[in-house]
Amino acid sequence: MDHSELAVAQDGAPVEVLRREHGVLMEVDPYRIDKKKLGMWIFIISDACTFAAFLFAYGYMRIGAPVWGTPFGLSSIVNGVVMTAVLLSSSLTMLAAVRAAQTDNKNSAKKWLGATMLLGAIFAALHLREWVRLIDEGWRLFYNPTGGAAQFGATFFSVTGLHLTHVVTGVIALAFVTRGYNQGRYDQGHVETAGLYWHFVDLVWMFVFPLMYLMNAH
Repeated sequence: MDHSELAVAQDGAPVEVLRREHGVLMEVDPYRIDKKKLGMWIFIISDACTFAAFLFAYGYMRIGAPVWGTPFGLSSIVNGVVMTAVLLSSSLTMLAAVRAAQTDNKNSAKKWLGATMLLGAIFAALHLREWVRLIDEGWRLFYNPTGGAAQFGATFFSVTGLHLTHVVTGVIALAFVTRGYNQGRYDQGHVETAGLYWHFVDLVWMFVFPLMYLMNAH
């Protein structure tokens, strides 16, 4: 168990200056930034730049192409709306898991983490179903069956594939966090850090869906 040593500030309030971790006396970080969260924020910023570059490249090619593919009909848009609703719901369940972990309600946290993983798996399944439909219709990375710009397939499968990879990776990461949290190896900080990643993935989809689906509906 960690222990802290306190000093007294000029106003008489106690100030934590030293903390004992695993038998070693360490100075408390004056900025109070959790290392796990700091690392995740750095990753999120760098990953956001990657998505921004992909979406910028997509927009550049779309504007420059005289004819662009519009493969999405009503059924695809409805499927995309359902995918969006599922992913937004998973943000709510992730938030509930973090709140439960903060109150040390381990059973409730595990339940909400499980719900988040289930919703993430449903999103991935719906996404793959859309991919299968497009492939069956003849769409490829560099082939447009409608005669439009061949780059549509490359941009669509690249951007949505990158996001899908993040979702699947997030589900796997949540499974490891849930197991470690259940065994007592992880604490609420790990759950909160996983929540930051999951909310980021959900936020990115709010840009991907309108750009890749709604703007390409016929």
